[in-house]
Amino acid sequence: MILLGATALSACSTIDNLADDVAAELATQQVGTASLSFANGQPAGSARLLSNGDQLSMAVTVTGVEPGPHGFHLHTTGSCRAPDFTSAGGHLNPYDRNHGRLSPGGPHLGDMPNLQVGASGSANATFDVSETPERALEEIFDADGTAVVVHAGADDYRTDPAGDAGSRIACDVLQRSS
Repeated sequence: MILLGATALSACSTIDNLADDVAAELATQQVGTASLSFANGQPAGSARLLSNGDQLSMAVTVTGVEPGPHGFHLHTTGSCRAPDFTSAGGHLNPYDRNHGRLSPGGPHLGDMPNLQVGASGSANATFDVSETPERALEEIFDADGTAVVVHAGADDYRTDPAGDAGSRIACDVLQRSS
């Protein structure tokens, strides 16, 4: 009898946990996507802009990238012309802040943490966007769009205007999800 009660309690706990997981999944909506490419047109990964109503986050996956830390940013213009992706402009910075997560007066809206790429050349990460969803979405999906960019080197989180992260190695325009 006690064993039957414990089993029923365990099943209820599992069902409650599953319901919480489903509720969290339903509360998070994909609001934008990008399919990252290298300058030679080969796929480099993907990025998804997610919203749970109170917070925006960027989920990114990259492959075929040199191991180590790589700057990862949202850039001000939705353009990714090869070979150097400079058509993407600077970091998304609609509020005229200093560059860097460690800089007084920072960060830019487009400043994200470095991607830590493993020995396999791959990385998966999710980063919070440092602005309220309403304001950020208005700026990200403005008339000229926004590009998602992976850099060759690490962002130092301080140096204006771009963190000394090196050249741009992968890019795509962030598209609003329907």
